[in-house]
Amino acid sequence: MLKNKANLNEDYGEKERLEEALNINKPLATAYYLKEALKLFWLQKDKTEAKKFLGQWIAMAKASGIRLIVNFAETLLKHRYGMFSWYDHKVSSGKLEGTNNKIKVMKRTAYGYRDMDFFKLKILSIHETKYALI
Repeated sequence: MLKNKANLNEDYGEKERLEEALNINKPLATAYYLKEALKLFWLQKDKTEAKKFLGQWIAMAKASGIRLIVNFAETLLKHRYGMFSWYDHKVSSGKLEGTNNKIKVMKRTAYGYRDMDFFKLKILSIHETKYALI
């Protein structure tokens, strides 16, 4: 359910299992297809098209009647201006969020250590490291 359709593993029969699950459970199928459709938001050619697309998607989500999807649509509605700003600036905070997550993991695994200077050096070396931080 969480994988992109292109990443489903044929060897494990993931496509068939997905199709079977979607055929059995109508609300699950609705949620899945809405999730897949929402990915297209980022592929719109400009802000006007993105506004139109998001409005249509939110209408479909509300029409689904699935409480969690409706709540999610309301959340998207509240954050739409931040989403639309992507079309003005094309700036993502993904790398920053990833770096912050790496720092949190380091901090959690280093619980009890008292050497703050070493911790600072580890943070500064994050971008040079090409392996999992331990």
